[in-house]
Amino acid sequence: MGLFDFVGNAGKKLFGGGRIDENAVADHLLSLGLNVRALSVIAHQDKKMVSLVGKVDSLEDKEKLIVAAGNISGVEQVDDRLRLAVEEEANTTAPAKPASVDQADQTEEPPAEEAPDSEFYTVQSGDTLGAIAKRFYSDAGKYPIIFEANRPMLEDPNEIYPGQVLRIPVQD
Repeated sequence: MGLFDFVGNAGKKLFGGGRIDENAVADHLLSLGLNVRALSVIAHQDKKMVSLVGKVDSLEDKEKLIVAAGNISGVEQVDDRLRLAVEEEANTTAPAKPASVDQADQTEEPPAEEAPDSEFYTVQSGDTLGAIAKRFYSDAGKYPIIFEANRPMLEDPNEIYPGQVLRIPVQD
């Protein structure tokens, strides 16, 4: 959960007139075919921001939704309020503690957020997926990793643009 910054005048053009259309954003995000269990989009016109609220199946789907929303022209910030479904299921199926546990043992740790499996990178003028792969992985030939991490938002590895934000999977 958090706030992510994007280049507002770059990206997919879904609406005109400078106002963010919540329905157009939601329809676009849902059309990507990601594993989304629930999604609401709230537009904050004065901040050029959208809040994404709902449940997703994986951290990868969550990151893809954030990137896809931020790569819409007119959106400068994405407020991530998405929750992982497995996190919520774990909270509702946790066994009850026995009544005899002493007070010191009753403090529950909040569920740990899954560690990000990628970082975000803003494409610069002259960048290619190969150059980005060279920068992050020391091997330009690993560009397909970045391409696949950004599908279905990317349809062609040669069609990236300055200001676009990409997911870069962390390599072990």
